[in-house]
Amino acid sequence: MPEKHQTSLAFEATLFDVLRTASRITVREPRFAFHALRLLGRQRRAARLRDRHEAAGLHVPPFVVYSITDRCNLDCAGCYAKLLHRSDRPEVSDRRLRGILDEVRDLGVSVILLAGGEPLLRQNLLAFTAGFPEILFLLFTNGSLVDGAAIDRLREQRHVVPVLSIEGGEAQTDDRRGGGTYRYVIETMARLRKRRVFFGTSTTLTRENFDLATSEAHLKGLIRRGCRLFYYINYVPVKPGTDHLQLEPVQVRELEERLARHRRSLPALFIAFPHDEVALGGCLAAGRGFLHINAYGDVEPCPFSPYSDTNLNETSFAEALASPLLQRILDSGVVLDETDGRCALWKRRSWVARLLEEGAGGEAINASPGPMPAEGEQVTGSPRFPVNGEDADIRAREAQSTSPKRVLAEGENTQATNASSERLPARGGAADD
Repeated sequence: MPEKHQTSLAFEATLFDVLRTASRITVREPRFAFHALRLLGRQRRAARLRDRHEAAGLHVPPFVVYSITDRCNLDCAGCYAKLLHRSDRPEVSDRRLRGILDEVRDLGVSVILLAGGEPLLRQNLLAFTAGFPEILFLLFTNGSLVDGAAIDRLREQRHVVPVLSIEGGEAQTDDRRGGGTYRYVIETMARLRKRRVFFGTSTTLTRENFDLATSEAHLKGLIRRGCRLFYYINYVPVKPGTDHLQLEPVQVRELEERLARHRRSLPALFIAFPHDEVALGGCLAAGRGFLHINAYGDVEPCPFSPYSDTNLNETSFAEALASPLLQRILDSGVVLDETDGRCALWKRRSWVARLLEEGAGGEAINASPGPMPAEGEQVTGSPRFPVNGEDADIRAREAQSTSPKRVLAEGENTQATNASSERLPARGGAADD
């Protein structure tokens, strides 16, 4: 059995475990538990469909990250989407978006993480998701647009789970995301809980917010507010000069211990990247377990690896899975290790750029490329995101950014103002209780 299929099966087993846990922790809320079991049945049917494609020679990952738009009404410090994915090209049309969802469903993709930008700025997004109950959609949102009408839609679509971005307590969240952000996220939680909508939170873990964001007291406070899913993503230093915010080795080890303890003792689901990939043999990107589609239809290995040789405006999703770049990564024999808690493809971004440059006509890459390229190495990469002078390119994107003031949602209090885009979460702050 091919290694990527073995990994996919292990990933599927993890998804099944998550849904079984979801049904267990919501046993006192039968409506939630029923829908978790229903989703589990759909996931199993999708897995059988992927197995049939695998037998026919097509490997289909169970999971897709789809950055549905790059537009956002916030200007968060260190945002990878702002620094890596902005383009002047038009976003995928509504017609093609529906076609992409049709294709991924028919191939057996069973989980889509909807990212941005702010996904709810994509007009009629929840009308699209309504047509695909076979897919579990994780809607990663800053919460500002989760109004009464959106909650009405979410109550009708139990296969769509809103995941609210929060950086710890009020100080950490407002420092990174803008003044007043924490307050309206908490208010959104209250509305979701009142309407009995299952929801979660997403936190970018840095060296500075780690202790608070993973503390039992903080988590218990959010559980009392109705949160039943916690999604952790280790900070990736796409903003030059922020390497110091990555987790320290001792924190990476501590995260493993805390997650194990929380999973045993708290009535909630815990998902962590790249931590949970380590148990599956390393990075799951490039189609091994998941891939990324950006707002313009480019198929990429990962949101933090913005290189592409295939666009879904020009080809089908099935054909995109045979992308020369994805295949060269998968067939390279390189172990994309993430035991240090850091994104493997970000660390090897110059190597990925070389694979893209070599293209389908280049020599096969059958062995490890050796150590990670040294910082500042001169490599020509994708025309869309040149690697030659990576830091300078990112700084140029930042210089083109507008004022850090965020766009207020309709009717929102103008006192919910901005934070400086030059800062990242501050140390300290009270846990949410």
